[in-house]
Amino acid sequence: MSTEKQPKKRSKKKKMLLSAIAVLVIGGACGGGGYVYAHSISGPPAEEKPDLPKLVLKDGDEVEAPANGKLTHTEKYKVTYHPIDKTFTTNLRGDSGFAQVDLAVSTFYDETVIEALTDHDIAIRNAIVLELANTDGLELETVAGKEALAVRLRDRINATLKEKTGFGGIAEVYFTKLVLQ
Repeated sequence: MSTEKQPKKRSKKKKMLLSAIAVLVIGGACGGGGYVYAHSISGPPAEEKPDLPKLVLKDGDEVEAPANGKLTHTEKYKVTYHPIDKTFTTNLRGDSGFAQVDLAVSTFYDETVIEALTDHDIAIRNAIVLELANTDGLELETVAGKEALAVRLRDRINATLKEKTGFGGIAEVYFTKLVLQ
């Protein structure tokens, strides 16, 4: 008789253990399903937008930038000019000499763009030097060549700012000094 009772006790313990595991598995599945369902209703978490600069109107009011980043009717915005500190000196492409350049930039956006210029000064200076070094000296002997370089510098600065901050914002680049030798 004692041999018959022991197997029954073991089977009761086994059933209780299996029942507890089953409850845990089912409870975990229900909890996971509820979590997935709750997130499918609310959608994916919203991506945080970078703190984008605002356009500054001539009266000083600030407005949101267009979603596509393209500005039209720029005459209604206030222009802010900012000199880039220190002279750039670099060899030009080939054996066409070297250039010494002082630059300034303009923007229609708030101080966020100017702050980004100063925060990322090293990266921006590097981009400018690389673009200057990739320029032929003969190109800079004409007004059209200088204007083309200013556009390339603007695009290079904006690309660097976009990489570092998510937004460019430079409208124009100006030469305040340009010496070729």
